[in-house]
Amino acid sequence: MNAVTPILQPHSGSRIALRTSKTLGWQGFGAELVNVSAGLHRIPAFRHHRVGVHVGAPVRARCMCNERRYARIQAHGDADVIPAGLDGQWSDETACTIFSVWIGEDFAQRTIEQLALKSADAQLRPQFQMRDPRFQHLAWALRAELEADDASDPLYAESLCTAMVVRLIGGAPALEDRRRTLAPRTAARVIEFIEAHLDQRLTLSELAALADLSVPHFKVLFRETLGMPVHRYVVQRRVERARALLLQGRLSASQIALDTGFAHQSHMAHWMGRLLGVTPRELLFTKPDDDVTGAVLPDRGSSGSRS
Repeated sequence: MNAVTPILQPHSGSRIALRTSKTLGWQGFGAELVNVSAGLHRIPAFRHHRVGVHVGAPVRARCMCNERRYARIQAHGDADVIPAGLDGQWSDETACTIFSVWIGEDFAQRTIEQLALKSADAQLRPQFQMRDPRFQHLAWALRAELEADDASDPLYAESLCTAMVVRLIGGAPALEDRRRTLAPRTAARVIEFIEAHLDQRLTLSELAALADLSVPHFKVLFRETLGMPVHRYVVQRRVERARALLLQGRLSASQIALDTGFAHQSHMAHWMGRLLGVTPRELLFTKPDDDVTGAVLPDRGSSGSRS
């Protein structure tokens, strides 16, 4: 799969990217937070799907896509969905901010195939001024990842984007059997794989393949089995291993960060602070008798978008 962020073509109006996911390791999808000037903007047909979510004050806009014209007042959270292969144009009366998400056809198609929907339903359709609270929640969670100083593992962003595709096509995971948890041997196999590859980039696709399940089905059963989403379990295990290595005192903090799968030392420090309540430096200066942190790590952050 090509992991390179698509290059947007020039517009008649100006677009300034405030944030981009190019350096975050996301594969098959990406996002930008963009300032868009007032005026006319033309968008050519792309090979990927596009979703634009309006951010901030309402803006009066006119657009044309798939030979249909629309006039509306775009409010905070309203989303436009432009499937691959469709071009269009729009004009905004005033400048605005857009959270722009692109989804590769391979990424979307893989998710669609795993939902076992009828072919007529298994497609992304153009939508304008879509107002869906659940989709908004996913979009704002992905935006928080984009804007975070220390983003979570790419596994989290992949999970969010998968859920966005599911929501856009109106599908739900097809649970062929009524089993609601992973079989013990399957759970053990997945956990062993995670443990052996904590220092590497893990993907939902490879973990689901170990369980011989679709990604949507696997996400549901993993959470029911382990009591937390896949990405949270992986981050927690990385923090626990990093803590153990730091207390051994044999490696530098920067090396431990790399060996436990964190992007860099500050990324590790962020998650240790969030889950353990101490930074790596504070942990090293904690006396063994005072170290009461056990294997169960409380989440001192909110249950919001960066979880």
